[in-house]
Amino acid sequence: MPGTIFDVAQRGMSAQLVRMNAAASNLANAGTVTGSEAEAYRPIRAVFAEDLDRATGMASVKVQGVVRENAAAIRQHDPNHPLADANGDVWTAPVDENAEMVEMLESSRQYQNMVEALSTAKQLMLETMRLK
Repeated sequence: MPGTIFDVAQRGMSAQLVRMNAAASNLANAGTVTGSEAEAYRPIRAVFAEDLDRATGMASVKVQGVVRENAAAIRQHDPNHPLADANGDVWTAPVDENAEMVEMLESSRQYQNMVEALSTAKQLMLETMRLK
């Protein structure tokens, strides 16, 4: 359960790290080729849920899981490819590299925002201690 700004930020940073790793995995598998539609890589996405501490009223995020998208593999006719099936088709991963880069940039920016929030909270605490 969330308790302090540090707990909330830590959970948010962990969630963004899972999001970044999913995008990195998708980018790493973009363009991979297989011999059948069933074997083709499908992009993954992190699924988040709210984690509310009713006692304090503070909410944070938790990673509910990582799921595979149900996107259809892309069929390409390439009879000379060593993985081509009987029809001369190969299947590539349905990964939109531009969308994955945007996902990675957004998660990276959210991570940086939480680092800034923690830095500000630390500075405010130090200033409060100096006043006493």
